[in-house]
Amino acid sequence: ANTRKHPLEIPRPSKKDWPKDDEEDFFLQDPDRKSDVLPQPLRMINKLVMQVFESAMEIIERREMLRESQKPKVQPTKCFPTAEFQVTGRANCLAVSGKYIFVGLSVGLAAFNTYDCKDVCAWDAVETEICAIHASDLGKECHVLLAVDEMGLVWLFCFHKESFLLIKVLNEVEDISNRSTCVEVVLSPGGGYAGILLQGNTKAWLEIYQLPKDSWLMEMEKNPGSAAELAFNRRRSSCTSVVQNNTFLLQESSVSANQAEAKLDLPVLLLTVKPPEPITGSSFKSPLDALKEVNDGSMLGLGYNHLIKDFQWELQEAIFRSTYQEYLEAEGVIKEEIPRHATFHFLLPSQILQVGPEMEVQPDVPAGIGVHWDGNHNFCLYLLNHPLENQVDSDVKPNVVWPCAAPIACSAVSSCSRYLALAGEDTTITIWDKHLGYPLSVTAILEERFIRSIHFL
Repeated sequence: ANTRKHPLEIPRPSKKDWPKDDEEDFFLQDPDRKSDVLPQPLRMINKLVMQVFESAMEIIERREMLRESQKPKVQPTKCFPTAEFQVTGRANCLAVSGKYIFVGLSVGLAAFNTYDCKDVCAWDAVETEICAIHASDLGKECHVLLAVDEMGLVWLFCFHKESFLLIKVLNEVEDISNRSTCVEVVLSPGGGYAGILLQGNTKAWLEIYQLPKDSWLMEMEKNPGSAAELAFNRRRSSCTSVVQNNTFLLQESSVSANQAEAKLDLPVLLLTVKPPEPITGSSFKSPLDALKEVNDGSMLGLGYNHLIKDFQWELQEAIFRSTYQEYLEAEGVIKEEIPRHATFHFLLPSQILQVGPEMEVQPDVPAGIGVHWDGNHNFCLYLLNHPLENQVDSDVKPNVVWPCAAPIACSAVSSCSRYLALAGEDTTITIWDKHLGYPLSVTAILEERFIRSIHFL
């Protein structure tokens, strides 16, 4: 029989028991996997494959988390075009009024019906390129259009019975050297008024026109076939409209508009608003003289009725420049000039715009306009019911002036015309209640930003 004389002991490790390979973490391995260790370079390949697999799993997990977070959100509806209109030339702009789509082309105008997606008529009498177009529905299948061409001319059209009637070119002059260029066009809601901002060689001004839409509608009712006959006389027999795979091709003009011989009244120039002149020294000798000037019709708030003399302005300018000379040289301060761009809005009647008891107030008809010029602190309001003979050629004074602490950068009017938003160059946005005449909120943007546009949603 075998007998054990000494107790069982764990033998001491020795170098001969160590692994023969050069693995650094051999002592961390599972003893059961000791025989499964891959030799080099297979272990390096296995390590790279595992890293690729782990990276792929991390990407998959992130995408799964992103997909789960997107599920509760409202997904936007994807809209696909149902028809495509191909027109002669290039389409630059479009406007929608009633059941018609008016497109400004590189060779004129075109009108399409939104119901059956077919071309109705086109105007290419002078083959001018239309860069901007505005349209408004006057009712009784009559629409008014303002189109601006590449030369800055404003074309006034009346669209009736699927035909264009040219009424007038608003800023056309006989002497081409005195031609003014249209910068901006605004058509009032309802199509009763139109405003165009014009620029000449050295100056800019704003013209407000009253469109006799009531007389136009009456003329159309008296002679319902006049517009159709006017367009029919010049209808081109070679014009075709091809429909292929839901694609409508306007190959040539189907109807050419003619000069409005149908005895349509011309628009009436109501106001000519000029930019404010720079404030200069006063010629008043006493405060009483300044108060008399106010009684003569000068408007408070513009800054012209003061008692500061020319030498006081010059002294103040000299002190300012001597004090901040290094900053002025670094910033490159530009001398104040007369502004050449303005933003204007048509405003409905309110407590601020009192039209007077002799005028009938219509809640949906504009009673005035609000104007502010670039770099100016004042938002000026003008009524549209002044005597015409006193307003066209004279220097019109605003009826209401709202001074602001900083120059006005941009403005916006709500769709109901009650709320007015003014954004200053100091990044402060003020919301005014135009009916009551007081501010509702003032928001200051802390970051150094410049507000370029503002809109009501």
